[in-house]
Amino acid sequence: MYESIENYLEQNNLMPIRYSYKEIKKMGGGFKDKLGEGGYGHVFKGKLRSGPSVAIKILGKLKGNGQDFINEVATIGRIHHQNVVQLIGFCVEGSKRALLCEFMPSGSLDKFIFSKDGSKHLSYDKIYNISIGVARGISYLHHGCEMQILHFDIKPHNILLDENFIPKISDFGLAKLYPIDNSIVTMTGVRGTIGYMAPELFYKNIGGISYKADVYSFGMLLMEMASKRKNLNPYAERSSQLYYPFWIYNHLVEEKDIETKDVTEEENKIAKKMIIVALWCIQLKPNDRPSMNKVVEMLEGDIENLEIPPKPTLYPHETTIRDQRTPNNIE
Repeated sequence: MYESIENYLEQNNLMPIRYSYKEIKKMGGGFKDKLGEGGYGHVFKGKLRSGPSVAIKILGKLKGNGQDFINEVATIGRIHHQNVVQLIGFCVEGSKRALLCEFMPSGSLDKFIFSKDGSKHLSYDKIYNISIGVARGISYLHHGCEMQILHFDIKPHNILLDENFIPKISDFGLAKLYPIDNSIVTMTGVRGTIGYMAPELFYKNIGGISYKADVYSFGMLLMEMASKRKNLNPYAERSSQLYYPFWIYNHLVEEKDIETKDVTEEENKIAKKMIIVALWCIQLKPNDRPSMNKVVEMLEGDIENLEIPPKPTLYPHETTIRDQRTPNNIE
């Protein structure tokens, strides 16, 4: 099975190098400098012999047939884009599996947008530029490769930042590759993270699963970037504030100011634009969401050119009244 990865990479002239576990351990200095951990395993800081720092992702116990690992190597092995993390090498030795990726010194985006004490602060200008970078990265995955790559796990934790705060999409363990002309894809099992997963992954009657699932996840991410808070707040003082997208939508429609602490008028305008684009992305029906190419265009354009979308809903039964209207042509 793993030989097939190497054959695939060689045939397609892709660059990741296969290392032995001994080499990986040496690069990682015995795995003392831990950067993070998750369901996939642990990430350590390491150093290539040539000098540059790398992130070494040691994967946990093999699940199933190791498909997650194959996905990650085969997917990011073929991608070279400013806003996608680069795979430098990989290791397969018995049950040991590791990935070597470029090191992102500023860490993951969630640390900045959910900073409780405000110690990690990003200006709205930086947040806005990060959002455009992420949108370009996803757009490239969907439309810029010879295969369409659907990520299925876009969330703040999987957006890494380099020393200049250029964002890079990481963690392709759940990604799927499809022919570019596949509009609807087949999937076995639900994949993703609750809070960012598109509703069509749960409800079969609103539309098929496609690249629009990543658009939804990006919308939820964009909303959290604009508000610097999680979309779901179980501790909200009022029930109307429990789910932020509903609360902010009502504010927009009633033309109330979006009150954001300590920001200039220009920054408020940026936040408002991000929120409007996010609301388009989280429309319940996939057909009502824009493509990522369109999202980039909307984010880079003037706020005056943006229409307020219909109110987003969480469940299909909420849209029965709306079914009479024609789908939004926002491709």
